Formats: sequence, C-alpha cells, structure tokens
Amino acid sequence: MHIRPLGLALTTALLPVAAFAEPVAPKVMVIAMFDAEAKPWQQNLDLSKRIAVRGLPESAAEVACNADLCQMTTTMGYANAAASTMALVLSDAFDLSNTYFIIAGIAGVDPSRGTLGSAAWADYVVDAGLVHFIDNREAPQGWTSQIVELGAKAPGEKPGWSAGTEVYHLNPALVEAAYTATKNVELADSEDAAAYRAMYNQEAAKAAPGVSLCASVSADTYWHGEITAVEVADHVALLTDGAAKYCMSQMEDNATLAALERGAQAGLLDFDRIAVLRTASNFDRAHEGQGTAESLATKSGGFGPATENAFRVGNAFAQEVIANWAEYEGGVPR
Repeated sequence: MHIRPLGLALTTALLPVAAFAEPVAPKVMVIAMFDAEAKPWQQNLDLSKRIAVRGLPESAAEVACNADLCQMTTTMGYANAAASTMALVLSDAFDLSNTYFIIAGIAGVDPSRGTLGSAAWADYVVDAGLVHFIDNREAPQGWTSQIVELGAKAPGEKPGWSAGTEVYHLNPALVEAAYTATKNVELADSEDAAAYRAMYNQEAAKAAPGVSLCASVSADTYWHGEITAVEVADHVALLTDGAAKYCMSQMEDNATLAALERGAQAGLLDFDRIAVLRTASNFDRAHEGQGTAESLATKSGGFGPATENAFRVGNAFAQEVIANWAEYEGGVPR
C-alpha cells in the first residue's frame, strides 16, 4: 500500500515530545498510591522536572523528578496500581534498567507487631484476596476460617492451584540494606496517636513508633477486625511455610509488584532492586472494650505521622542509594 508523505508527517506530529528525548534514568523511583503519600516527597525534595506519561491516571498524570530521584502516584487499589505501574514501565520516557524502586505508603498494623506511625520494610508481600471465601454463616460446621486457599477444600489446606502473584519474597540483601540504613531514623508522632495507642494492651502497640521488618499483606478489600486479621495471618503463614510474619495490611502492593515483575521479565528493570515500605496509619483491629465498627471509624491520630514517616524512612534509604551509587549501581552491595 502506498503511504502518502502527509500521513507520515501527521503520525510523527502526534508522537509525544518524550519519544525524541533522551530517556530519564533515575537512580531511585518512588511509588506512592495517593496524594497524601506523595505530598511529603513533593514538599521536601526539589522534584521540579515533570514528565507526562501516557496511561497514568488524569489525577496523577506526571512523574516528578530531579537528577537522581523520581516520584509517581498510582492512585489507590489493585486496578489503578497495576495499570499505572505498567504505564510507567512501558514508557519510552524512562530507562529503568538500573533503577531502585521504593514503594512507600501507609497501612494498617497488627498491634502485636507495631504501632501507629511505625514503619516496616517488607521481606514478603502476600496477597490476601486470591482465595476462596465462604461466609462463616454458610460454612460447614467446625470450619475455623472463612478463607480457603485456591483449589483447596477446607481451611488450612495448601492451595491446589495458583494465579502466580500470591507471594513475593523480596531480595533479602536489599531488605537488609534498607533496614540497616533507616533503623535509627527519627520518626514523627502525634499526641492523638500516643493517646490512642495507650488504649491497647499489646506492648508493641503501646511503644513509640520504630522501624522493623515483616510481611505486608495486600487486598483490594479494606478489611478490619481481629477475626479476619487472625485468618489473614494464618493464610500468610500457610503460603510461606511459616517464613512470613504478617504485620502490615494495604491495598496495592501485590498488584504493583506484578506489573514490575512483568517489566523485569521483559528486561526493562531489575526485580532485585525493589523495596516495599509501609507505615502504620491505623490498627487492623479494635482494642479491648471497643467494637470493630467503632474501631474502623475511629480517627486514631496515626495518619499524619504515617504519611510523614513513609517519606522520612523511604527518603533515608533513597539518599543512601544515591550517595553511594558507585556501590549500588551494579547491584546491592554484599
């Protein structure tokens, strides 16, 4: 078929400017899920270079960068997290082959493993939504959980089949490096958070916020309450043969990691350079004497410290990577 020169000119004119520019190759890419998580990065760092990326949501259509670090916002939930991350990975505007990724956002926390404002680097990230679920009002007598693994016939049985994205065991060397670089970061707190955590009996809940390592659990459903939390913890232990210890709950990370995994499989990035950081804005269950619905609706005072601490801890590791790029460029220092 003969193509007129005019058609070629029109096609060229429609291409984004970024297609002709040298791709940006950030040392660190920070992924936040909504505006309040992105705000501390935007306010505290000079991220004046804005790069529009096709496929990002209209409310967060640009990636903000400086010479070393970029920050993007996926918007909340699995669908948005996967779609936005995939758009970034496939964009010609970026060379992500040597980039370190820090997923940094807020979460709910198990009061036996953390408190409001606390931060946790994930060693494992586990999907709590890819399961069979039977409400206990309809479950067979004697069942101890509403969660049944995919392809299993009863609670406690191993899965019979898999979607392939249920468990991510993140690079232990990177997780350890992130924890070591940030374990002494001074964390934000609030009077309201301190007053609310004092109502809990667990020692970890009563303590001041700190930095730790644990498993982060993803689900599109924002669940709440001790019964579900215990079932989720059992699910995490079952899928990882007891290696993962649940502490943080959030709504995106397995979806984000699935998109990044596809990028790694396509040779566009290194999956061993991905870290997941979550900070506690709320407890995942009520304190003694409190109803679960009341707990879910309570303003605990943890939101402000959690969004701030996701930046403080995440940026401390980002700057560690940037300042020591000669050691990190070839991979995580051993």
